[in-house]
Amino acid sequence: MFQPPSPIYPVADIRAIEAHVAPLAQPTLMERAGRAAAEEAVRLTQDRTGHVLIVCGPGNNGGDGLVMARRLLQAGRSVTVAFAENPDSLPPDAAAAFAAWRAAGGETVSDFPGAPANGWALVVDALFGIGLRRPVEGRYARWIDTMNAQQAPRLAIDIPSGLDADTGAILGMAFQATATLTFIALKPGLLTLDGPDYAGTVHVHRLDIDPAAWLSPPGFEIRPAMVREFMRPRRQNTHKGSYGDVGIIGGAPGMTGAALLAGRAALKLGSGRVYVGLVDDYALPVDHTQPELMLKRPEQVLEQASVLALGPGLGTSATALALLERAARSDRPLLLDADALNLLADAPHLKAQVAAREAPTLLTPHPGEAGRLLGIGTPRVQADRIASALELSTRFGADIVLKGGGSVIATTTGQWFINTTGHPGMASAGMGDVLTGLIASLLAQGWPARSALLAAVHLHGAAADRLAREGIGPIGLTASEVAEAARGVFNGWIVKAARGR
Repeated sequence: MFQPPSPIYPVADIRAIEAHVAPLAQPTLMERAGRAAAEEAVRLTQDRTGHVLIVCGPGNNGGDGLVMARRLLQAGRSVTVAFAENPDSLPPDAAAAFAAWRAAGGETVSDFPGAPANGWALVVDALFGIGLRRPVEGRYARWIDTMNAQQAPRLAIDIPSGLDADTGAILGMAFQATATLTFIALKPGLLTLDGPDYAGTVHVHRLDIDPAAWLSPPGFEIRPAMVREFMRPRRQNTHKGSYGDVGIIGGAPGMTGAALLAGRAALKLGSGRVYVGLVDDYALPVDHTQPELMLKRPEQVLEQASVLALGPGLGTSATALALLERAARSDRPLLLDADALNLLADAPHLKAQVAAREAPTLLTPHPGEAGRLLGIGTPRVQADRIASALELSTRFGADIVLKGGGSVIATTTGQWFINTTGHPGMASAGMGDVLTGLIASLLAQGWPARSALLAAVHLHGAAADRLAREGIGPIGLTASEVAEAARGVFNGWIVKAARGR
């Protein structure tokens, strides 16, 4: 079944929603959060007995943990609370939670406790939450290190402590959760950069709040439901001309495989015709693996294709630059990837030309290419992936996918999206070329640029996920296998959409 897209809010927006709701909330948001966390703890430990360790910090995240501890204690569970701060310095709600914990008979320890003989049933991180902005140091760094070493399920409340909720960056060190229960809505840092490696399985508890009723979400997690309206079964009375002509230009000497991979992916996703213009003059006249591809001179592809995709194996020669200049002047949808982006980064006149295009333009950089396009280097791109993608979209008047862990899509409307499909097995040669082909194919079939980008990025990862479930990878997964699997996943989406599911 197609699930509705999940909204994503940065910390400032979550705080604004809380400010609206908190004065009216009965029970308080902290009581709701602690109750939800206790319920999650029961679920995670249903097959485990023994003590639950809850490590509480000096703010409201610690207060959530104290409410959780009280509820577990009242339910008959053995709970140990580690808390090293002066309770008099707690914020009001957290101070009330501490008092209620003590009134229920609960106690705290100020040093990290040794594990029981049979180990902890669950280790809970309630240290810092979403407001942390500086590196974790001193006692709490040591505590997190010890928590990460425990042989038990590890639950983070709202976000793993030490993980930047907006960017996914690690602030010195971070709690390594096996599960995260986040409140009200998803936060960007859970889904991109280092977030997926530290958050584990993420569950959202809305605390009986509809965040969109208070503030429109600036971003969404990508789901197939977002593009369902374009997933229509084909009419019987059609022909290959009904499904567009994709033109892939690339394949300089030694890199012809990149262009062929992109072309094969476009063909498998349903393009009527796929032209591949190889820069290598000595390339074979036919793709013996996929003879349906039409190999032509790049100049011919520029004239004949209804959608152009430049970059896979393109190289950075004078010939490649001339082809890019011609493509940028075209009135057709244009996708730029790989070396086309590197050429663009070094050519100011081309930057202006691309930014002035009226036809849809799509850029698909990895962080290194994005850094060159923005002139800021990879580390700064990765420091705030959403901001980097939005800046690229603004500068080039293009829809952008900033690839990587939790790929970020930014559109010319100012919206952004994060993709959660895919796995580390996709870190292999040719994966980006296959993505180029998938996007170009949907564009050629008449999909709007934004929808083509969202669907193809999600499909790319979903195909890899299906293969992993079938025992193909993740290690050793190839781009060719992903292109093949994408066809099956996409056809499954079409069938579901037709059935109204």
